[in-house]
Amino acid sequence: MSVVIIGGNECMVCQYEGICRKHGCKAKVFAKENGAIRKKLGCPDFFILFTNTVSHKMVKSALQEARRNHIPVLRCHSSSAAALQELLKEHCG
Repeated sequence: MSVVIIGGNECMVCQYEGICRKHGCKAKVFAKENGAIRKKLGCPDFFILFTNTVSHKMVKSALQEARRNHIPVLRCHSSSAAALQELLKEHCG
């Protein structure tokens, strides 16, 4: 299963990837926008948006890609490790 995480804290990128690995998911994390993000998203099983720490431009790009490719979007206000674990527990089994 693959996941794209949009937003979050830059210093926690490795932690986010490790949490996803523990739940059997491969993760791409975009804490901030570096160039055209929509070209880098790919086609994951779902997107996770950390809404508190993400720009409106990144949200807009992610939602457009999600609609175009029929990918579910999970939104979470908090970008903590515990919040990510809860989301993955619910959606990855």
